[in-house]
Amino acid sequence: MNVHIGVEEEFHLLEVESGLLVPRAEQVLRRLPRPGFTAELHQSTVESNSGVHASLDNLYADLSRIRRRLDAAASSLGLAVVAAGTAPLAPAASGAPTADARYRRMVEEYRRVADEQLICGAQVHVDVPDRDTAVRVMCAISPWLPVLLALSASSPFWQGVDTGYASWRTLVWQRWPSAGPVGCYADAAEYEAAVDELVQAGIISDPGMIYYDVRPSAHLPTLELRICDACPRVETVVLVAGLFRALVTDARDRLAAGPVACDGHHEWLRGASWRAARSGLEGTLVDPETRREASAARVVRKLLDRLRPALEAHDDWQTVYALTRRVLAEGSAARRIRRVAQEEDLLACVDVLIAETRGERRDRRPSSPGRRKTLPSATGPAVASTASGAPKAVAR
Repeated sequence: MNVHIGVEEEFHLLEVESGLLVPRAEQVLRRLPRPGFTAELHQSTVESNSGVHASLDNLYADLSRIRRRLDAAASSLGLAVVAAGTAPLAPAASGAPTADARYRRMVEEYRRVADEQLICGAQVHVDVPDRDTAVRVMCAISPWLPVLLALSASSPFWQGVDTGYASWRTLVWQRWPSAGPVGCYADAAEYEAAVDELVQAGIISDPGMIYYDVRPSAHLPTLELRICDACPRVETVVLVAGLFRALVTDARDRLAAGPVACDGHHEWLRGASWRAARSGLEGTLVDPETRREASAARVVRKLLDRLRPALEAHDDWQTVYALTRRVLAEGSAARRIRRVAQEEDLLACVDVLIAETRGERRDRRPSSPGRRKTLPSATGPAVASTASGAPKAVAR
């Protein structure tokens, strides 16, 4: 079965010594090939676009190559790149939006909501045969998307403070009027009419501003996952991509077998997303089948069991199973960097995020006497060393 996948990743640009965001995307992009890398709303962010792949191994290799190329371009300017939902030491707002007419309109219309979009996500695209299928699949898979958010959670810090959330990016992102869980639509025409209604009402300026957790791509024959934080480790991106492709495939198979029941009530999904953003993998999630609290590990394993036939159809089972076991054992990125904050400081967190974005598993630099701890304490497991290379199934 060949259902192709692709990934868009957003990266923060940082000054290495201070750990602060820097608005230098234009200079970095001049050192990179186009297409493949693009600007975002703020000049402290660069977006990459992977190729289209049938295998997770090839996706892993492509994403790793892209990150190396981006890191080299940033390093040549004395900068570093970080893949995480938020940068630990991000300022309250950006004063450097990208010089683009569409972005200027967004800044003027949405003011502080746009000013504070100093966040990065990872988007996964999966092939769909047509938009009617995409719209029907959206409804079927939406209850499971908070689980993918929990797996990706990497943004506990905002403006130098521990927010208490595993994904503060989610709370910042959901302030857009078109963000959050998507509704249930009978077909593409009904969905397009709803999008057009938002545009005609002046709520959004164009269909590209539909920021639902999942949406039919505006320019590709794909279904696009948008709920996830950017992930420091490439392996986590590959895990999320494999699970999302399996979710789409599983939903298509169920729809082909007959109508899939939906009560039309997706209101609880916003709460489920909040719970995933709050807890990550270190607390409870909402079980999509019972709509009751359950441990994150239990809900993740239930998703894995549900998707096993689809994962096996793509020859992804061993890879996804191994990566799932690893992430459940080690915890979310949010928990890993909280431990660094407890032991050292937020600059050490930045060091770890830079290293993981590069694909390194190296020791953190020790705090110097002149470096002040920025947080009193936090809890979580130490960053564990993992095997390098493509994400193969491993015995653990």
